[in-house]
Amino acid sequence: MGPAYLSIERRDGFLPIEAYGVLGDGRTVALCGTDGSIDWWCVPNMDSQPLFDRLLDDVQGGFFAITPVDPFSVTRRYRDGSNVLETEFRTATGVVRLTESLNSGSAGRLPWEELARRVEGLEGSMRLRVVFRPGRRADTISPYLSPSGPHQVFHAGRVLGVFLHSDGVTQVSHGDDGFVGTLDMAAGQRELVAIVAGEDEPLVVPSIEEIDGRIEVSHDEWCHWSRHVRYDGIHREALIRSGLALKLLLYSPTGAIAAAGTTSLPERIGGDRNYDYRYAWVRDAGYTIKAFLRLGAEAEAKAAFTWLLRRVRDSEGDVFYRLDGTKPPKLQEIDVPGYRGSKPVVVGNLVTGQHQHGVFGDIFETAADFIAGGNLIDADSATTLSKLADRCADMWRLKDSGIWELETPQHYTMSKVSAWQALARAVELADAGHLPTTCRDRWARERDRVAAWVEEHCWSDEKDAFVFYPGSSQLDASLALAVRFGFDGQDRLRRTMAAIDRELGAGVFHHRYSDALGEEGCFLACTFWVAEAWYVLGEKDLARQKVDSVLEALKGGCGVLPEMIDPASHGFLGNLPQGLSHLALIHALVMLSGGDT
Repeated sequence: MGPAYLSIERRDGFLPIEAYGVLGDGRTVALCGTDGSIDWWCVPNMDSQPLFDRLLDDVQGGFFAITPVDPFSVTRRYRDGSNVLETEFRTATGVVRLTESLNSGSAGRLPWEELARRVEGLEGSMRLRVVFRPGRRADTISPYLSPSGPHQVFHAGRVLGVFLHSDGVTQVSHGDDGFVGTLDMAAGQRELVAIVAGEDEPLVVPSIEEIDGRIEVSHDEWCHWSRHVRYDGIHREALIRSGLALKLLLYSPTGAIAAAGTTSLPERIGGDRNYDYRYAWVRDAGYTIKAFLRLGAEAEAKAAFTWLLRRVRDSEGDVFYRLDGTKPPKLQEIDVPGYRGSKPVVVGNLVTGQHQHGVFGDIFETAADFIAGGNLIDADSATTLSKLADRCADMWRLKDSGIWELETPQHYTMSKVSAWQALARAVELADAGHLPTTCRDRWARERDRVAAWVEEHCWSDEKDAFVFYPGSSQLDASLALAVRFGFDGQDRLRRTMAAIDRELGAGVFHHRYSDALGEEGCFLACTFWVAEAWYVLGEKDLARQKVDSVLEALKGGCGVLPEMIDPASHGFLGNLPQGLSHLALIHALVMLSGGDT
């Protein structure tokens, strides 16, 4: 089945982050704990308000649990090539399998949310407790039930839905605060519990049989996608799982790619570095498009690239957006306890209004990869890209907030490298006939000026490395990306990589930058970037060793990666699933298997 969890006790009312699997349907995600409790689900979209939020509020938060009454152990896994999740509970008297899916239909995403949970008796007998409790959103709403024909309809703010179950579920109580029931399972028995929900819209109420059947339809659709992934290299199972995780973050109505599926999971337990990542970042979109291209997922890459170009055309350098393409909400703190007491819990993000030179590089690298795959861009998109190159040529000398979105603007080294990257790709695209050549020579001159500026101002003889920004003594692990981007001076980049390993490494993982040590966990994407950089620099065995070691350390979960990890305990930290972690793993595995940069 998968990793065994011998103890399923909550600590301070919370499960470890690595104890969650993730379901999705191309619109939203749900987090399912190893104790059978769904503790996070926003309806109908990833960036909607949560229906279940026990992930951040252990006392008043909403949840949907199917849990054995007696002490139990757990094994769980995703079905091969699928985002359908299977969990087996084992007690002293029996074994039961829980199969979970956010369902889709034969024609794609359903026009409603359908959370299906099938329970099957495998051995002996077992009693389970079923609890459905909608959240109160920090006491800003008061959910209630109302009869509608044969159904009891629940209302939670603008969300309405129906809690459905097969005949084997015995009702203990139900009311405005939800439903409590029991489920007595015997070997060979099969039951279903489900939620059908929507927001401010008419609601279809399917039969139990239809919902149960759509679990298999959904599984077949996931398998159809994963079978067409073009990859025959090392750790194929891990790569497929990461590709499927990225699919969970692709918001199918628009093509936007969410950075992560949750908000406010802490980068350090008890710390205050808690952010809302349920939005679409230009940076993450660019990296994810390249990952989809590497997997042969052209439809997803095209949808995401179209979304990205439209945002560039219609904005003035914004770094992130809501999934529908509008501006995100202003940062708002929510008055709930937070994961294991880690505050603040927030909606929105402070990076609204920031400038990041990395946006230039990300977009042009994405365009170059898209075209290199044999695809085409239209005349309007070419004009948009040309204007963006002009803007980069004008602005690269300014300070910015950098890849890590820090509050204090600086001349961050990686930001200058990203400007160089954008101008270098723009020149290459113009030379190949994909962009107008009117300003081609100007872009080339500015490209060379950026490179010279970095060499002159950002190198430190004392650190024997490129530093975070001129005059700084800090290192920045994101400079590993400069190797992949083909920035000049591989000797200096090699020495920089050695310094990053030496000063930012923590076991098999890496911190983002020097000041992050002690303030947060290790950033998973950085470790994969470092491995990829060493491969490009010719240290192929070292790169393979690094990736193998990281994947071994991550075996405690079910293949879904967070943003960060505690380097000592290997406990997960930060929001989940984190797209940047998964796409960085994909890039590293493709590279180590002989793929190009």
